[in-house]
Amino acid sequence: MPDLIAQGPNAKDRWRRELPAPTSRVDIVVGRAESDWNVPWDGAISRSHVRIRSLAGDRIEVHKIKGSRNPVYHQGQQSESFTVVAGDHFVIGQTTFTLVNRPGTAGASAASGSSGKPGDVTEHAFDHQMLSRRHFRDSASRIEMLSRLPDLILGSHSDEELLVRVTGVLLQATPSASAVAIVAVDADSDNVNILHYDNRSLGRVETPVSERLVHSATHKRESVLHLWSAGAAEMAAFTAADEVDWAFCVPLRSEACPGWAIYVTGQLVSESGLDIGQSMQEAPDDLEDDVKFAELVGTTIANLRQSRRLQRRQTELRHFFAPVVMEAMAGRDPDEVLKPREADLSVMFCDLRGFSRASERDSSDLLDLLARVSDALGVMTRRILDSGGVIGDFHGDAAMGFWGWPLNQDDSAIRAATAASLIRSDYRRQADAGGFRCGIGIATGRAVAGRIGTVDQVKVTAFGPVVNLSSRLEGITKAFGAEIVIDQATADAIAASSEKRFRVRRLATVRPAGFQNSVQVCELLNVDEANSPLLSDEQIAIYESSLDALIEGNWDQAYEMLHGLPVWDRPKDALLSTILKHNRTAPQGWDGIIDMPKL
Repeated sequence: MPDLIAQGPNAKDRWRRELPAPTSRVDIVVGRAESDWNVPWDGAISRSHVRIRSLAGDRIEVHKIKGSRNPVYHQGQQSESFTVVAGDHFVIGQTTFTLVNRPGTAGASAASGSSGKPGDVTEHAFDHQMLSRRHFRDSASRIEMLSRLPDLILGSHSDEELLVRVTGVLLQATPSASAVAIVAVDADSDNVNILHYDNRSLGRVETPVSERLVHSATHKRESVLHLWSAGAAEMAAFTAADEVDWAFCVPLRSEACPGWAIYVTGQLVSESGLDIGQSMQEAPDDLEDDVKFAELVGTTIANLRQSRRLQRRQTELRHFFAPVVMEAMAGRDPDEVLKPREADLSVMFCDLRGFSRASERDSSDLLDLLARVSDALGVMTRRILDSGGVIGDFHGDAAMGFWGWPLNQDDSAIRAATAASLIRSDYRRQADAGGFRCGIGIATGRAVAGRIGTVDQVKVTAFGPVVNLSSRLEGITKAFGAEIVIDQATADAIAASSEKRFRVRRLATVRPAGFQNSVQVCELLNVDEANSPLLSDEQIAIYESSLDALIEGNWDQAYEMLHGLPVWDRPKDALLSTILKHNRTAPQGWDGIIDMPKL
């Protein structure tokens, strides 16, 4: 595709940009500010002045945007809409816009020319370490340009803008340069691709880039200078223009810019009394400052792209890792942080209530159902992450989170209880508007956490009996009609803390499905919950006394006490159901443990 060059009244007021392919059907708006391509130096140009569309045959179509103030001149006439071909131009205010063809590359196959002697090109390599220790001869002007470089480059919002600015800086800083290109060598094909190109002239013929020089510099990983006599016709494959008699290539030594290099070409400036041979002999010393400056520019580009690469990686990782994991990995080896290890964890399973009914009811509008389920799962994940937890997994309409890894959290049980309480409150508010309810199980204990999986797929999660227990506790919420069920270890941690937001009620001693041992399960209650009935301390004491009577086999006593609790208290109904199932008489061999079916 051709390029569009904008040239203002001053040499520095310019840019050169590649136009999009005609098949993309992408329009480019050119204006003074907040356009696709800005021309900030010309006050006669409106914020959005013309719209450009690429056409086949290296042409563009230009339309003046309605409301733009000053006229657009093409071929000496004011025009609202016109077509521009390569080599043609149009003018707005003091800025000339010229369409030019982008140059290609001169391959090694043509490098020997008619003489068949590639050695006619003189090559000089610059040692990177020695060059870095060398001082600029014209240090004042170079330092002034270098001081502007960070702002110029850091202000680039894209790679395209970065390359435009870099080539502009290099043309300004290298007076003898006629053209500058940023190139990249394809790792597979070894082809040289021109990422961006700019030159001082607006001629139809552009200087091609020497593939031989680019390959030499990138393979050696050193800056390389090629010199030739401008009159040597057999060297045309390296020059492609009679006035060009030197070119140097600076490789960018960074993984962030694989195969990238800066390519600068121009003319020797012979001092009075020196012939061309003497000028070529002194050229490496004369151009050393320009090469050193290009290396500094290249280092700045590489550092900026590396920084952006890390920022993108961090942004991408945030979609996969919790903030607490990102914090742990900061400045450390990720493999070491994510390596599976044992830790004291509090694990939560949170399940949506009402999903099955909603999926059956809303089967005709599954996308809407998906959006509602995603929003509901988002409530879970937000509360888990906000309390310093890690999202371990998703199981259909349920989510698993855990606390205590990768950073040790002595208050992991409190964090889990806080997240569970907030999730419950969020769902209660949403349920009033036809949303979902939740069931939450929390267990605390020893587990393995980290990057766990197979060679085919891995995930950051937790593994161990405490994980299985928390999943079973979530299922037990259905049997007891309690929204949050916790194990004794979690209840003990809450009791030992200074937290006054929570109350805990012993529910029963149960044997979860698939477990051999029994566990004491409790219900997590809030001290205050708006718009929801609350048990008093006295009522909690009555329930726990009736539970003790049940365990001891005094079922009649337990039955009478349970009837003193509010009708809306669902856990008391679960104990009454157990009592009535056995006609209010403890079965033979009763050990105080309720066996829970797998729900």
